[in-house]
Amino acid sequence: MCADCGCSITEQESEHKHHHHSHNHLHDNPQLNDKKTIDVITKILDKNDHEAEHNRAHLESNKVLGINLMSSPGSGKTTLLEYLADEADFKFGVIEGDLETNKDADRLKNKGIEAHQIQTGSACHLDAFMVHKALHHIDLDTIDVCFVENVGNLVCPASYDVGTHLNIVLVSIPEGEDKIAKYPVMFRKADLILFTKTDLLPYFKYDLEQEKMSARALRPNVDILDVNINDKESIKKVANWIKFKKEMR
Repeated sequence: MCADCGCSITEQESEHKHHHHSHNHLHDNPQLNDKKTIDVITKILDKNDHEAEHNRAHLESNKVLGINLMSSPGSGKTTLLEYLADEADFKFGVIEGDLETNKDADRLKNKGIEAHQIQTGSACHLDAFMVHKALHHIDLDTIDVCFVENVGNLVCPASYDVGTHLNIVLVSIPEGEDKIAKYPVMFRKADLILFTKTDLLPYFKYDLEQEKMSARALRPNVDILDVNINDKESIKKVANWIKFKKEMR
């Protein structure tokens, strides 16, 4: 569990109390709706949002579009970026977020993409401060778009503004039909939803049109694209969407 977001406040404060008291009463355990807990979370998010605005201003001063890529693990974020390198007519760099290893950044570098890895340790999301440090390792003068590939998680990344301009959320066919309904906060923040691995639809019980309706019930004007890495046209559609957004800024 991460060390600073709301999902771990209860655990941290419980441990703190146990350290100072020999007894443990259930009513002593903090709850996420306690005023003290809410105050802590609010302060964390306020500081993060201030840093996020700084990151956005930094990107804008270099005429770079920032895009936050979010999904559960294994939905295809890194693979999408690898294939975009072949189809996009814009230059991009990537800030990679994972708990451990440099594997994803190394994959992108092997494709000639400038990438910097953030290893979060136990943190289940990136925050604006992590991204700020990573931006100093990306040559913004040579790129048009900077992707932030967030830690694979459909919960906490939705609450942390990292200083990008757009959010792209991926959901893959093998994950099942319930992800949008179960994790609405993530999808409410999406500017573009990508349904990935659509070539696997024949092998899964998955009502794609119903899932698109669920997404639009949460965010009526959200853009939606189907992605199949074996279909270059689907990758080009993603690249064209990004290029259009870049030109509109």
